[in-house]
Amino acid sequence: MPAKTAPSRKPLKWVGSSRKNVAALPEDVQDVFGSALLDVQYGDTPDGARPFGEGLPHEIWKIVEDFDGDTYRAVYTAAFPEVVYVLDAFMKKSKTGIKTPQADKDRVLARFKAAQQDYLTHHRRRGGQ
Repeated sequence: MPAKTAPSRKPLKWVGSSRKNVAALPEDVQDVFGSALLDVQYGDTPDGARPFGEGLPHEIWKIVEDFDGDTYRAVYTAAFPEVVYVLDAFMKKSKTGIKTPQADKDRVLARFKAAQQDYLTHHRRRGGQ
């Protein structure tokens, strides 16, 4: 019987202040997001992860965690074959309803575009993706 090979783990790349933002969250939330992002690195979809929606590209995903009466989001993209980009992490502070404030969506979109550029510059293999 052939030996099983361990699935490869994609590296995480932090965009903008995303690493600092995660570090500023409550420790329990950091643990949940860290475990979920590890799943993403191995090619799995974490429980509760889903496309961000709200008009953002479908390659942008969010992980939502409720803690101590607040809701937190970690935002990432696994759209590239060699790397997972963490785009943002924040406490959701919607003024009305469930919509994400436009400033947060604009920041996530700008970071997604920065991740696309970084991938094209540093990770894309010659002659293909």
